[in-house]
Amino acid sequence: MTTLPTLQDADLALDDRVATLTMRRDDVRNALTGTHLIDDIVCTVEWANADPAVSVLVLTGAGSAFSAGGNVKDMANRGGDFAGDVAEVEERYRRGIQRIPLALHKAEIPFIAAVNGPAIGAGFDLACMCDLRIGSPRTVFGETFLNLGIIPGDGGAWFLQRLVGYQRAAELTLTGRLVKADEALALGLLLEVAPEAELLERTHALARRIAGQPPKALRLTKRLLKIAQRENLPDFLDRCACFQGMCHNSEEHLVAVNAFLARQHGGGKSS
Repeated sequence: MTTLPTLQDADLALDDRVATLTMRRDDVRNALTGTHLIDDIVCTVEWANADPAVSVLVLTGAGSAFSAGGNVKDMANRGGDFAGDVAEVEERYRRGIQRIPLALHKAEIPFIAAVNGPAIGAGFDLACMCDLRIGSPRTVFGETFLNLGIIPGDGGAWFLQRLVGYQRAAELTLTGRLVKADEALALGLLLEVAPEAELLERTHALARRIAGQPPKALRLTKRLLKIAQRENLPDFLDRCACFQGMCHNSEEHLVAVNAFLARQHGGGKSS
């Protein structure tokens, strides 16, 4: 039986290769700073990478928000993660919230965000770090850092423009305006908008569909999707050839091919 890591401000469950991480600090609208959520998220990614029993991870928030991002009261008081001089704040960012984008960028399994409510500032960026996002009518996004006189210190400017292009990312970041669910769907920030009561059901249905894929090839494919963002085409094709050699020599490939041929022979669908 898989042993789940011990978390402090989030719950983790595993069911049929789909893990669900639920942030549970509704008292601060699941703020990432001033809580243990950074540690919980990073720990969960490391666990999922190391455990072959996990194929997909769903990330969501309990309560009124997906995540409010940084704790604004701590900012106002220049306390908590925001206390000290320039060098001290820099170090806290590097040792704190910046661990999340680094961890999710190295995640070997697909991450799906079930955005149950507002995702603001670093909370919006956290959703953008996931591979897929499903929202509800309560979903609201906002790249609101400039409204508070700060920059997206968690790497949000890197992720957002890869989702919506430079011009739209610049507009959202420089204005700090809020984006409701319907516009987020049109912009490609959300894959789907589900009724609030069906959000987790729809998200888990997608997660189960993905988790049903051959697990080793699924992890290699996820790695390739990330590698493609930073490698040139010749190097990328070399890596694809290597990964494909691994797949063709795997047992799960033969199982999948034989199942395909059996369906075809039996008159079933070809995919």
